[in-house]
Amino acid sequence: MSKAQFPGRIVVESTARKAAAFVADLVRSIICQVVGDSGSCSVALVGGTTPHALYQQFARSAVSDAVPWHETDIYFGDERDVSHDHVDSNFHMAQRTLLDHIPVNPARVHPMPADCGDLERAAARYEQLIRGNIPVGGGDIPRFDLILLGMGGDGHTASLFPFTDALDETERLVVSHFIPVLGRERMTFTFPLINAARNILLLVTGEDKAEAIAALVGDDEKARGKLPVSRVRPADGRLVMALDAAAARLANLRA
Repeated sequence: MSKAQFPGRIVVESTARKAAAFVADLVRSIICQVVGDSGSCSVALVGGTTPHALYQQFARSAVSDAVPWHETDIYFGDERDVSHDHVDSNFHMAQRTLLDHIPVNPARVHPMPADCGDLERAAARYEQLIRGNIPVGGGDIPRFDLILLGMGGDGHTASLFPFTDALDETERLVVSHFIPVLGRERMTFTFPLINAARNILLLVTGEDKAEAIAALVGDDEKARGKLPVSRVRPADGRLVMALDAAAARLANLRA
């Protein structure tokens, strides 16, 4: 998969802040359009450190006021095996940087229950919640209006890490699995659910992502195949990858 074969649009901005601003504008446009068309919008948020700048964009009232948050249902694409008030929790990060600052209906916010004893059962419950709330598309798979993703330096996205069994999951939409490199469990969407979405926005910033991005858009099929993010290929939706110049510097991509 070269740049020309990437299954979506690639946008390169000069700084991480500008990349986040671009994604924020696109998120706002998608939510407004979907709510205008159907009355509500389903969004899965991304965790990690990269989305901080994105969520801070929406935390500003001038930006947030333009988004129909009251009609938006919020889910999470992955979560760490900690309590919701733990500093490492994706939900806690999103709550602190975004949810506490926007007029979202708390009843429409659905954190992953990754803080319980039986994570496999919790993952199954979260999948059933999604199946009960999100209308299905092709293949009888719920179709999110928007899924936000990031990417680690090893090419992982959500909590789909290299050399883990969850990469090849075809039946379950949400799984809990042990990640050897982290030495702990995580809960995550799987690729069937991710690739069923109407819109997937992939925000990648930082020089530590440059080698993975170069492999992702390069011609070395073997190197690309080692990256879990290369499996993000919407079945019938739109994929946009937004980069900053630091992440794009080895990939012959320019702002």
